[in-house]
Amino acid sequence: MPRSCVPPSVLHAPPLGALLRRYAAGTALTCEPVDEGLLNRGYRLRTTRGRYFLKHHFDPDTADPASIARQHRATERLADLGVPVAPPLPGHDGRTVAVVGGHAYALHPWIDGRHRHGAQLTPGQCGRLGALLGVVHASLEHVMRAAHAEHLPPGRGGHVPRGLGVNAPQARDPERDPEHAPERAPARRTTPPERPARATAAVPAEHTSPAERTTHVETTTHVETTVPAPSPDPADTFVLIDDLLARVRRHRPADSFDELARHRLLERRTLLERHADRRPPHSGPVGWVHGDFHPFNLLYRGDAPAAIVDWDRLGVQPRAEEAVRAAAIFFVRPDGSLDLPKAREYARAYRRAAGATPSELTAAVHRVWWERLNDFWMLRWHYERGDTRADSQFPAASALAVWWTREYDAVCGAFAD
Repeated sequence: MPRSCVPPSVLHAPPLGALLRRYAAGTALTCEPVDEGLLNRGYRLRTTRGRYFLKHHFDPDTADPASIARQHRATERLADLGVPVAPPLPGHDGRTVAVVGGHAYALHPWIDGRHRHGAQLTPGQCGRLGALLGVVHASLEHVMRAAHAEHLPPGRGGHVPRGLGVNAPQARDPERDPEHAPERAPARRTTPPERPARATAAVPAEHTSPAERTTHVETTTHVETTVPAPSPDPADTFVLIDDLLARVRRHRPADSFDELARHRLLERRTLLERHADRRPPHSGPVGWVHGDFHPFNLLYRGDAPAAIVDWDRLGVQPRAEEAVRAAAIFFVRPDGSLDLPKAREYARAYRRAAGATPSELTAAVHRVWWERLNDFWMLRWHYERGDTRADSQFPAASALAVWWTREYDAVCGAFAD
């Protein structure tokens, strides 16, 4: 479970009467909170006219109505290209963001389906997953350029003319295995489809890795500048490790989590001392990305992706790093290893669909590996905030950094073959 899927502890009752008066969605019959993200909140809403997903954009970092509206326009254009998304419904005034009582809301169609981890995907489906993300990246470049009438910052990716979404051929090897082709997206519907039973949110900046904090200045019309974020400095990480070790020692009564935390902190310090000279200088080529692509933000209906959801972190970031970071979530096993054969199928299809080169993926593997070596957000939540909601993720995530270091060449090979 990625960090943006940790559920919040406090819910907010939405003002249903005031909200539904803005839509042709009938009268509320039931409204139930669903599994959701860190700060943004979601509700399963049933009305006299159907079922909907009501999203409360609560996270202050992503709750600006203009930014939400930009995300909405992007998903509408992606839907026109055939990318499986669930654009919001417009209100009577044509707007997709409703601000009530100082809070921003959006009403989406409900989409039935389920989330699938990499272990539940066949090799062919892993290829289609990689192709889907490649299509997302290439399509975003097209729709955001069209929307802003400006070129993106330097990056790679195929130009996707209108109509060439997941329903049509992409920039890829014409002799590729058909089973690696992207899944055909469901046709757009005039009646409300159904929405996945969860929503996720952005993570506060202090809990994201430097690669996830690529700095960019945006307006409602275009991206003005993009400054690649520096990679983590091991000197800072050593200080953090010492602080966390002190917190582990002070924790009483000591438990099995403390024992594992201490072991992993000492282990990680040794790895960083050994590999400190391998720090990457900065992030790689950037482009528009989903920003939070992982199993809980992708809904399947049967064997086909039905909707990519939760676009709160739509922005300009290193695209190849999103591809690697997503694979590290989809294909991590409980023991902390990656399913490299499935990752290879995924990466090959991603490169073809996104127009990315093997060298770009290899460089991204290095940067994300370094990011993982320096990442202790789960322990910071546990010991600094007393927040244990991410504890279940820690065993596999902490083991992954160690395994990845040992199998570094094999991981690079899986993404570049």
